[in-house]
Amino acid sequence: MKLSIKQKRFIDEYIITGNASEAARRAGYSVKTANRMGAENLSKPVIQRALADRLKELDSKKTADVKEVLEFLTSTLRGEITDENIVVEGVGDGMSEARRMETRVASKDRLKAAKLLLKRYPRQLDEDEQVARIKKLASEAGKLDTSNDTDDVIIVDDWSEVGEDAEGET
Repeated sequence: MKLSIKQKRFIDEYIITGNASEAARRAGYSVKTANRMGAENLSKPVIQRALADRLKELDSKKTADVKEVLEFLTSTLRGEITDENIVVEGVGDGMSEARRMETRVASKDRLKAAKLLLKRYPRQLDEDEQVARIKKLASEAGKLDTSNDTDDVIIVDDWSEVGEDAEGET
């Protein structure tokens, strides 16, 4: 079933006001019948579906999806994004003027975007590095003295070398 123009307007006005009677009045229903028509419209399955679809459409426009976030981070990393900055310059006689200036994002922001992207695409260790780590762990495990019967636990940590950046973050 196709919606009438009034029903379409009712849906839009209901989204704005959240009030069925007010939405009916704004959509063009008479003041006398607006209360009844608003309630009746909300009970119709076709209007309920259209209202749900419209709300879903509005929601999707307001919320970024994963693809959009990754595209933004990539644009930032590549320096394609600009910031608007206020610059104050002296004009003489102790006076200054402020003006707006567009600049590319700072290198620190580009680096942050790179880090955020790399978190989503972790670096895969190459086979040689994995073999080297296994050999190192095997050698350290072989050095452990198991002859005494103490309950001491020795923890071998090889992650301290991997994944740390200059700030010590993993």
